[in-house]
Amino acid sequence: MTLIKSISGIRGTIGGIEKENLTPVDIVKFTAAFLDMLQQKANRKNLKIVVGRDARISGAMVEKLVTATASGMGVRVINAGLSTTPTVELSVIETKADGGIILTASHNPKQWNALKLLNSQGEFISSEEGIEVLRKAEKADYAFAEVDDLGSMKEESTFIDQHIEKVLQLELVDKELIKAAGFKVAVDGVNSTGGIAIPRLLKALGVKKVFELYCNPTGEFSHNPEPLPKNLSGISKIVLKQQADLGVVVDPDVDRLAFITEKGEMFGEEYTLVAVADYVLQNKKGNTVSNLSSTRALQDITEKAGGQYFASAVGEVNVVKKMKETCAVIGGEGNGGIIYPELHYGRDALVGVALFLTYLAKRKLKVSELRATYPDYYISKNKITLKEDMNVRVLFEKVKRVYSQFPVIDIDGVKIDFRDGWVQLRKSNTESIIRIYAESTSREKAQHYADEVIDLLSAN
Repeated sequence: MTLIKSISGIRGTIGGIEKENLTPVDIVKFTAAFLDMLQQKANRKNLKIVVGRDARISGAMVEKLVTATASGMGVRVINAGLSTTPTVELSVIETKADGGIILTASHNPKQWNALKLLNSQGEFISSEEGIEVLRKAEKADYAFAEVDDLGSMKEESTFIDQHIEKVLQLELVDKELIKAAGFKVAVDGVNSTGGIAIPRLLKALGVKKVFELYCNPTGEFSHNPEPLPKNLSGISKIVLKQQADLGVVVDPDVDRLAFITEKGEMFGEEYTLVAVADYVLQNKKGNTVSNLSSTRALQDITEKAGGQYFASAVGEVNVVKKMKETCAVIGGEGNGGIIYPELHYGRDALVGVALFLTYLAKRKLKVSELRATYPDYYISKNKITLKEDMNVRVLFEKVKRVYSQFPVIDIDGVKIDFRDGWVQLRKSNTESIIRIYAESTSREKAQHYADEVIDLLSAN
């Protein structure tokens, strides 16, 4: 059983012992700390927040604890109930709320849940704010409201429909073109809220036929909920059986997006952002951003379109910060996270689906044919366990010295750029490991780059 406290929220397994797992006591404590931080920042008590959750089994229980705690803090709650992470983010903006709490452990298995914390812009709180929340929770440095100042709760079930309507209104989303294309689309909603939002979006876009797989939001995840190839045999079979044009796969809170080609093969989670960015860049000249662990293909298509590519540290909050600094027209992460500022600064599978289908209809290509237009890169993902005698700073400096003849980026661990690829090593924020990711033009080359660094780290 596990409890992970980080600057962006609290994540853990349900049940067990306080401070070692995500127990009701921990949920109340961190909710109160976050709301007290918001109250101190706003210099007032009468705040308004939006709360929403994915469909995992513990969600209803966690929701009750969070909303009751907010009432106890004197905060007004707009409760979206079953929702998606990007929907809650947008709803904070639209309702002019002071913040938001999303109850989801993202791609983690069903025994996990988490509190993801949003500011008044519907974006994840800053590292400084996160540190303050952790401090307040540790010291119990918060105060509840007196009886005459208790908060309230309002149920709101229309946020997903409002989200879809805002996607449809985007200049680069062409509903009529998608309808005319007559697409047949299969959806894997992993029995969470993607099963509500994505089919509803596709029908609003005029998709001819939608085949739903695991779209009942029971929280009983039908397979490992991370949208990786080894977990997606079911949707691949449905695409082939129904002769669908593509498959759409999301994680439980619908901020990660992957596609299946008409051949039942992975489009490549790394290439979700590449394809959508390709379309956006053809219509909006500008810059792009992804994190240091994402494919080089985004840089290739950005420079081809006359823009400039920028890399950020890993983490959505870091990508968003870099996007704002560089006025990027699109950005995201290689895990299938699309951030489109025209809508909002958050990873959003709904806007990703709408932009991708529009581009597919414009190009009049099959999904596999579109994928073939992009350069082929292969990523090797590895990790080593940190031993007690390992000094991470010293190890990273050693790698920088050995590879000093190559460009080095050290804003997030160490990344070495080669002519035909890169290798990055960074210490995990949640585990006692070092992650070693490498990318090149073949699987063998990527693994070779990774193995070289692993051997270097392991040498005395």
